[in-house]
Amino acid sequence: MSRSHDVLRADTAFGFLDRTTASERLHHPVLISNDDDNTMLRAILEELRRSRSFTFSVAFVTTDALAMLKQALLDFPGHGRIVTSTYLGFNSPDALRELLELPGVEVHLNPRPGFHSKGYVFDQDAGTTAIIGSSNLTSNALLRNREWNLRFSALPEGDIAEQLRAVVENQISESVPLTHELIDAYGLEYARRPRPTVVPVDGFLPTTTGEPSSSVIVPNAMQEEALEAIAALRAAGERLGLVISATGTGKTILGALEVRQARPRKMLFLVHREQIVDKALTEFQRVLDDPADAFGKFVGPVQQLDRRYVFATIQSVSRPDALERIAAAGFDYVMIDEVHRSGAATYRRVMERLTPDFLLGLTATPERTDDVDVFELFDHNIAYEIRLQAALEADMLVPFHYYGVQDFQDDDGNLIDDTAQLSRLVAPERVAHLLRMIDRYGHKGPVRGLIFCSRIQEAQEISALLNEQVMNGARLRTEPLVGADSMAHRARAVHRLEAGELDYLVTVDLFNEGIDIPSVNQVVMMRQTQSRIIFTQQLGRGLRLAQGKDHLRVIDFIGNYANNYLIPIALFGDSSLNKDQLRRKVLGAQTAGAISGLSSVNFDEIGREKILAAITATALDSLANLKSAYREMYQRLGEQPWLMDFARFDTVDPVVLATARTNSYWDFLVKAKAVDTAPTPAQRGFLAFLDHELLPGKRPHELLLFQALLEGESLTRSQFRALLRAQDLTDDTRTVLSVEGVLSLRFFTKQEITKYGAGLVDLVGERYQLSPAFLDEWDASGTFRAHVRDAVATGLYLARHRHGWSSGLQQGRRYSRKDVCRLLGWETNQQGVMFGYKIDMATQTCPIFITYQKDEEVSASTQYEDELLDPQTVRWYTRSRKTLESRDERAIAADEVPLHVFAKKDDAEGTDFYYLGQAAPREAEQSQMSDESGAMLPVVTMKLDLEAPLEDSLYEYFLRPTS
Repeated sequence: MSRSHDVLRADTAFGFLDRTTASERLHHPVLISNDDDNTMLRAILEELRRSRSFTFSVAFVTTDALAMLKQALLDFPGHGRIVTSTYLGFNSPDALRELLELPGVEVHLNPRPGFHSKGYVFDQDAGTTAIIGSSNLTSNALLRNREWNLRFSALPEGDIAEQLRAVVENQISESVPLTHELIDAYGLEYARRPRPTVVPVDGFLPTTTGEPSSSVIVPNAMQEEALEAIAALRAAGERLGLVISATGTGKTILGALEVRQARPRKMLFLVHREQIVDKALTEFQRVLDDPADAFGKFVGPVQQLDRRYVFATIQSVSRPDALERIAAAGFDYVMIDEVHRSGAATYRRVMERLTPDFLLGLTATPERTDDVDVFELFDHNIAYEIRLQAALEADMLVPFHYYGVQDFQDDDGNLIDDTAQLSRLVAPERVAHLLRMIDRYGHKGPVRGLIFCSRIQEAQEISALLNEQVMNGARLRTEPLVGADSMAHRARAVHRLEAGELDYLVTVDLFNEGIDIPSVNQVVMMRQTQSRIIFTQQLGRGLRLAQGKDHLRVIDFIGNYANNYLIPIALFGDSSLNKDQLRRKVLGAQTAGAISGLSSVNFDEIGREKILAAITATALDSLANLKSAYREMYQRLGEQPWLMDFARFDTVDPVVLATARTNSYWDFLVKAKAVDTAPTPAQRGFLAFLDHELLPGKRPHELLLFQALLEGESLTRSQFRALLRAQDLTDDTRTVLSVEGVLSLRFFTKQEITKYGAGLVDLVGERYQLSPAFLDEWDASGTFRAHVRDAVATGLYLARHRHGWSSGLQQGRRYSRKDVCRLLGWETNQQGVMFGYKIDMATQTCPIFITYQKDEEVSASTQYEDELLDPQTVRWYTRSRKTLESRDERAIAADEVPLHVFAKKDDAEGTDFYYLGQAAPREAEQSQMSDESGAMLPVVTMKLDLEAPLEDSLYEYFLRPTS
């Protein structure tokens, strides 16, 4: 009997018979209810990755659910079958067309009335796995609805496996293959069915008031919070307020609702572009219960300053003759849209002239690459903040499904991206590649799209070439729009797109901000990402809610760009400058299948490798980036930020800020010219120790003891252990001794002790006390005390929020060799003498470090063929010139010491390794390997069974070769 069958039997016994049964929990039954990470989407993706074939039998299928699964279905190497229906007319013709065009997937239409099945069956090496319950193939059913679905597995000989095979074959036998002709016929019937007509408006839904012809715009919960926060700011006597609201979340509607609650005597609304005036005026009219003649404009020759609500362009109002006509207190309420532009002289003139009771600024991007400090202009009064990820989770925007795909590659293997010559950018082959990707990932129904190019001429020629092509049975209709086009021409083109007369507008950076095209449901990016702000702005062009639009598709062509790393920074809203954190989000998105509510991020194989390679290669933590992050936080707060500020605002990783380029955060402030006075040599050593060793928060024990001593407590060993127990932390003798070794510096190497100086804590008898050297500096400097307290508070915050308040190693997280020595309780740091693995006799532990892809320069005698055989098994080789009789190797093979396995993909990832978990050895055998001269050397090889399987994304990451 195969091992996989043994695993399945044990997992089944664990799930159905006795939960104390030892099992690997690869195939155990699980109730999937869409709680936290236990979602149907994650479960389906996980099963697809380990299956040979699949059958889905689902009554209802939506295009947004297919968009979530698209990359996984495209990458699936086996054969698939999907049985669905036209029951109740739920499935749209577009969803059926998308199903029909999935490569390697048969689609069958079951005509039986009442077809309402919801089952997912997967054929795998070990047997059959099925997920059966309440979830159809819709985005809400896969992620959000309260569902009950049972996942279970069976051996091929099992009766339930036979029952599943029988019911699947019966359903298919009574079904008909789906064809375009069937879809066309169904489409005629579908078009006659009535559809809901509720139209969401910029994150708000109209609520009827009882009058047949009237409605009231009512904010959702997030806007309600924003309105309360603005009202509180005004009630506190503040005259300035800033609202940061992501693109597409309805800043103008929010402003109108604020005016409705404030009821000013007279209001001025300022915008930067003429065509926005009419749109803003119209939206305010929909919200405010005032007659039409209460609204006026101040644009060019139209100067209706006598109206209660005046909508004006900054160009018109800032003219000297216009400003003279406006009394300083003429408006008691002023609102400025896109206020990040307010550093310009025109805005300054207006803001210096007018003295309203309250001035509210609205922006999606307060962080600027220039020297404008938007926060300072508004006295750092941030009334409310709605970032993109939060807006998506609150359903203020439509979900997006992002596909990062490789740009066109010619027959010689050369990548043709936007760094190429124009003639190659607009080559017919590249246009054909563009069309293939749009066909593969794009909507099958009506498209309202934007295509962003890198150059004006490229946009014009791409548009001309596209207009010669046919897609979805019709000739493409596109129009280029560039900066030289008049406002009237732009407006006509946008109107034609929204009216369905065009499929795409092809442009460069024309639509980054200041224009609303709610119907846009597809964005194509054919240029490299130069700025995360611009990327987010262009993504935001398609995120507005609109009738008949349930999601946005984004197709991004990824070339050989050094700044590819900006893409995940923008998509995940990650400003940490932490490579490991960013890499984890890229990998995690593939496992979970969704981010920020119902959105998803997908990369084809090559695109993902290019993103990960860019993250590895870039100097995310450059001094320039760190200074920029510091400047942004300083502008937000209006004063020097501390490490805790970066942690609580979840911006740059405080550990990166404090340690990437300097010894400590105080040293960084000096280097950034934020402070003049540097720490003394002794202070520098203590702070370097705190920021490098304790701030990361990988074990909170040292921080808790040190914090207690700083607060004047006097603790004995037994009291410290009681403190740890009260905090639900391990308090065994080995851990306590390890804490003492770290705080006294006994744990560290001579070189590290030279760097850090004296220890922080001494043990006198059975009582801990702060070291005299530390107390001298503590008593001498208030600045030093502030930095120490900041490091301790931030370290404890990270220990709780990043590392789960644990002292143990966590699978999937990264650790250095020194971290491992410390967390395993070793008496000293032995990172320099590990040579791949080492048994510590005192703790009886053995960490094993694997570099999965060896550098070509590594000697032949150390080119071990370590590999992951499956998500829970590693084939491992000992050092060469070792036999089964060698002391350490014999102990390892006999499972006499706990084994902890760590791995990194290659040396380019740095010094940290992913923790794969504790492992048990089996099948140890004597083998051989050759050295540089071809001579054969003895080596021991064995399999290591991990306690828990790796997450699919991490497993696949190690298996895929570096590009």
